Amino acid sequence: MRRAAFAVAAGAMAVSLAACGSAKESGGSSKESGSAKKGDAIKVGLLLPENQTARYEKFDKPLIEKKVKELTNGKGEVVYANAKQDATLQNQQVDTMITNKVDVLIVDAVDSAAIKNSVQKAKDAGIPVVAYDRLAQGPISAYTSFDNKTVGKTQGEALLKALGSKAKSGKIVMMNGSVTDPNAAQFKAGAHEVLDGKVNVGKEYDTKEWKPENANSNMEGAISALGKKNIIGVYSANDGMAGGIITALKAAGIKVPVTGQDAELAGVQRIVTGDQYMSVYKPYAPEADAAAEMAVDLAQGKALDAVAKDKVDSPTTKQVPSVLVPVTALTKDNIKDTVVKDGVYTIDEICTAQYKAACDKIGLK
Repeated sequence: MRRAAFAVAAGAMAVSLAACGSAKESGGSSKESGSAKKGDAIKVGLLLPENQTARYEKFDKPLIEKKVKELTNGKGEVVYANAKQDATLQNQQVDTMITNKVDVLIVDAVDSAAIKNSVQKAKDAGIPVVAYDRLAQGPISAYTSFDNKTVGKTQGEALLKALGSKAKSGKIVMMNGSVTDPNAAQFKAGAHEVLDGKVNVGKEYDTKEWKPENANSNMEGAISALGKKNIIGVYSANDGMAGGIITALKAAGIKVPVTGQDAELAGVQRIVTGDQYMSVYKPYAPEADAAAEMAVDLAQGKALDAVAKDKVDSPTTKQVPSVLVPVTALTKDNIKDTVVKDGVYTIDEICTAQYKAACDKIGLK
C-alpha cells in the first residue's frame, strides 16, 4: 500500500528529475520497439551495477523477474548480469546481450556517461533500453527511478530536525555518492537546497564508487581536519557509506546524527540502536514493477502511455517516458509502518538477539 507520507506531486517529481542539456536525440517513442510482433515469449536483459549494496540481489533482481513472469504468463525470460561496479565490464555485458538477441534491456548504469555508446549499439540493433534507477545517457526508451532530488531534501530535513537548535553550533560533514552516478548529484543538490545557510559544512566529499571503506577513510580525514569536538552531524548519501562513517566516528568516540538511504537491514538495525539517525525508504517493488512493465510493453511493441506518466530529460535525450516513485524518511518511529508493513523485513529479521533489547526499548515487537 502507498502511505500518505509517499504523496508527492508527480509534476514536482518530473521537474526535479529533469536534467538540463542540449539534447541531440529525441526521447524514446512510447511505441518504439525492436520486436513489435513478439508475444509473451520474450527475452529481457537485466544489467545491475554492483553487488555491494544489498538491494540489487535481494530485491531488484527477484522483483523484476517475478513481474516479467507475471506479465508474460510465465513465458518471459530474464537474462541477468551484474557489473560489480565495473563500467567496462557492463559495456561488455551489453554487447553480450545484443549478441544473445534479447528483445529489451533494463540497465542500471555503473557510469551513466560511459554506457552511452552501448545504449546506442542496442538501439541500432533494434533493442529498446529501459534506464533503471539511474538516468543513463544515450537513446534510452524509458526510465524509472525515485524522486532523487527529494531524496536529498528528505535527508537534509531529517538532519536539521535531529540537530535542532544546535544546527550552527559546530560543523557537519557531507559524504556524497560517486560522481559517476547522476543520482548522487541530484541527492547532493537536494540536500544542499535544504542545508545551505542553516548549517556550517566543514568538509564535503564525493565518495569514489560509493564504497563504505572510502567513506570511512574520508570520515577519518574529516575528524582529523575538523577536530572531533567540532563535528555535530554527518550527511551520508546512503546506508552503506553510513556504516563506514559510523565505524570511524565510534573509533574517535563521537556520536552524532548520521543520515542514510536504501533502508538496508544493517542501516535499519543501526537506526534501532541509535547509531544512525535515519534512512530513506525507497519502496523497490513499485520501481521494479514499472521497469518490468515498460520493458515488456516495449518488447511487445505496445505504447507506454498507461505506465509512464512523467517525462524526464537526460543530457542526451529529451522527454523520456518515465515512472518516478516517491520516498519517505525512515526513523525509529516508523520502522513498523514502513519496511515491516511492506514486507521488506520481518521484526525477527531486524530484532535478532544482538538488537532485541534496543528493539524492545523503541517498542518494535
